[in-house]
Amino acid sequence: MLTKDLVYTSLQDLPEEFELDDLVERLIFMHKIKTGMEQIGQGKVKTQEEVKQMVAQWRKQRGQSKQ
Repeated sequence: MLTKDLVYTSLQDLPEEFELDDLVERLIFMHKIKTGMEQIGQGKVKTQEEVKQMVAQWRKQRGQSKQ
């Protein structure tokens, strides 16, 4: 969930005239960052090595070799 402060800060960073899409994109981006930071705080992260192993396993399951 976004806060009013985050929305207000996002508005302040935009120029005086802007497209609605610019604001929406910025708010979505900020929401994703906030969600990611919350996930980090909850320990819901994978190390780079874990991700490499997951990708290797997916490729193996699909019959693809490492590129």
